[in-house]
Amino acid sequence: MNTRAMAAIIKKDLKVIRQNKGVVVPIIIISLVFFVVMPGLSALIPSVVNGVGGDLFDISDIEKLIAKMPPGLQQELSGLNMSQKVTKYFLVYMMAPMLMLIPILVASTIAADSFAGEKERKTIEALLYTPTTDRELFVAKLLSAWLTAIALTLAGFGLYIVVGNMAAWPQMQRIFFPNAMWLVLIIWVVPAVVGLGISVMVLASARAQGVQDATQVGAIVTLPIIGLFYMQVTGAMYFNIFIMFLLGLVAWLLTGLLIWLGSRSFQRKRILAS
Repeated sequence: MNTRAMAAIIKKDLKVIRQNKGVVVPIIIISLVFFVVMPGLSALIPSVVNGVGGDLFDISDIEKLIAKMPPGLQQELSGLNMSQKVTKYFLVYMMAPMLMLIPILVASTIAADSFAGEKERKTIEALLYTPTTDRELFVAKLLSAWLTAIALTLAGFGLYIVVGNMAAWPQMQRIFFPNAMWLVLIIWVVPAVVGLGISVMVLASARAQGVQDATQVGAIVTLPIIGLFYMQVTGAMYFNIFIMFLLGLVAWLLTGLLIWLGSRSFQRKRILAS
């Protein structure tokens, strides 16, 4: 394996990403909204619970949702007042699916630019003539987006911990986050889910005429995560360590399958012909 050539491709891609405002600006906005604004909103939860939210919120709905939670989750929330329960549910459980969605959105934005962006910048021929095999080129493009998304996720996760604990301190009076479930999520699930999304997006980018086309084709990757978020919010499913391990296992298996299929089907001549 020509690791030097692959490293050169990854380094070039990371440089292009930093210089591309069309990629960097959306990533910064998405990251700030989720990792800073959303946990910061937990500071408003006592006002909502005490009825200051008016007609925008109905605390009785939240109470019913908590009452339907599994015994294990109810036990974890036992001994807390309503403001503390809502705070912990919001920051720890309701937002958990979003940690999978944000890295996928970031990685998809980068992966969509992998080949389609090269075509738009008229640099695709130079890329395809690099001294790498088709499989090495495919894997290098995957790693460019994967490494960026994982690095951003880890940095954002640190922000989320700090902002969430600071915003919730008046009602929690302790550092309560992250818990074991989130550690499994960040270490096991997110890298697999990001890899799955990137595999789809790189394949879409290789066949698309431009970045916009690749983004539209790969948007379907986010639908399962949105579905998980909806089930979590409505109470149809609650995340726990077992579910996290299971989600991660499925995502890793699908990622491995897509990478294997993609590396076998990926061919330079098809990109030039598209």
